[in-house]
Amino acid sequence: MKHNELDSFPKDFLWGSASAAYQVEGAYQEDGKGLSVWDEFVKIEGTTFKDTNGNIAVDHYHRYKEDIALMHEQGLKAYRFSIAWSRILPQGKGEINQAGIDFYNSLIDELVKYNIEPIVTIYHWDLPNNLQAEYGGWESRVIVKDFTNYAKILFEHFSDRVKYWVTLNEQNVFITHGYLIGSHPPAVRNLKRALHANHIANLANASVIKLFKENGYPGKIGPSFNFGPVYALDSYPENVLAKIDTEELMNFFWLDVYAFGKYPRTVLKQLEKLNLAPEITSEDTKLLAQGIPDFLGLNYYQTATVVENLNTSLGEIGKMNNSGKKGTGSSLEIPLISKFVSNPYLEKTNWDWTVDPVGIRFALRTIESRYQLPVLITENGLGEFDVLEDGEIHDSYRIDYLQQHLVEIQKAITDGVHVLGYCTWSFTDLLSWLNGYQKRYGFVYIDRNETEHEGSLNRYKKNSFYWYQEVIKTNGSKISKVSED
Repeated sequence: MKHNELDSFPKDFLWGSASAAYQVEGAYQEDGKGLSVWDEFVKIEGTTFKDTNGNIAVDHYHRYKEDIALMHEQGLKAYRFSIAWSRILPQGKGEINQAGIDFYNSLIDELVKYNIEPIVTIYHWDLPNNLQAEYGGWESRVIVKDFTNYAKILFEHFSDRVKYWVTLNEQNVFITHGYLIGSHPPAVRNLKRALHANHIANLANASVIKLFKENGYPGKIGPSFNFGPVYALDSYPENVLAKIDTEELMNFFWLDVYAFGKYPRTVLKQLEKLNLAPEITSEDTKLLAQGIPDFLGLNYYQTATVVENLNTSLGEIGKMNNSGKKGTGSSLEIPLISKFVSNPYLEKTNWDWTVDPVGIRFALRTIESRYQLPVLITENGLGEFDVLEDGEIHDSYRIDYLQQHLVEIQKAITDGVHVLGYCTWSFTDLLSWLNGYQKRYGFVYIDRNETEHEGSLNRYKKNSFYWYQEVIKTNGSKISKVSED
């Protein structure tokens, strides 16, 4: 669709930004917090860039009031953050840690004081280590009960002030990287186990949504999904078919379960033929149908381009570029389905991620046409090297990136997509899971380098901070660059 004039952003549009507990909080053993799987995983040498960890992170646990004051200065309408499961329940179940409840109560109250809408992510990858050790975490059906109980505790304590809940953040990522690629905990590389754990995560997601609705808690709830739209390299029919197969396997395999309560028939049939399908009971089917969300959270960073793949062996799983040295990543291959290739029309970041603003409109339109659910954009941003010079950070590249994506979001709204809000990733710089602290996403620069104890952790506002401030102030009517003078 082409438009002569774009609709305005809705008056109640949630202009926000985001973070995750492990990536910003630090204080990993303070005030009764238990260990998460990430606290243990990063102890293994070579698992992260320069062996960085979240023990201190950017010290948001102690500096949240300072950070929220900056959010208020910028004019944020919403802040999406996650709650650390092991800060609430140190063992993942059992006795509640009151200090954890108190911390998040204070954080939420501080946001409310400044009229910033709290958007709470219930699970952002930091599974309590005890549950992994006791029964294998997401590979056990026991976790459905434990996760639901944990979510209920959050609803009971915080739902009087929290109106937007994200159940699972990027289930497709933590399952794929944790159980297939092996780069996240528990570092498994087994397709059948990955599909089994994924099904249990689907049940846990549905169980929490069912609980939320049956108990009449106020507000809206839904999962967030890392949606990477897929293009065919060209119009060669076999490449177009590879695009369809890849999209069903890597996107709709999750989204259909969220929105319809069932897996795509084509994918499930092939998994059954290969004896890889998870066990799906009649009770599972019933539960999934009761877990339909109020919205879909969209995390968008890049698109993929594919050609057909005739190879029968797994071949390249795909090597991630975790160093920021452009061109060091390698592409994924899916046997008898597709090979991922470079898109000749798109540039790439220093971490080899494609830059494709139109892709976010593609994602929004796909969700609208296939699911007819409102969308809350829960993550979108650019990770890059930022340089602090005389207390200033000139990140015009980030402004360009966000501006171009916002234009495409506005076009999607004009198309007719119901977009609730837009949360950038991230508000402050933070720990990028496998990429350390050099890959910076925030509006606020954090003075720290790759080693754990170097840097003042002082906060510095980047040029993009002031640009987004103006975007929010004008409700998106002036999506333009700030002066670099």
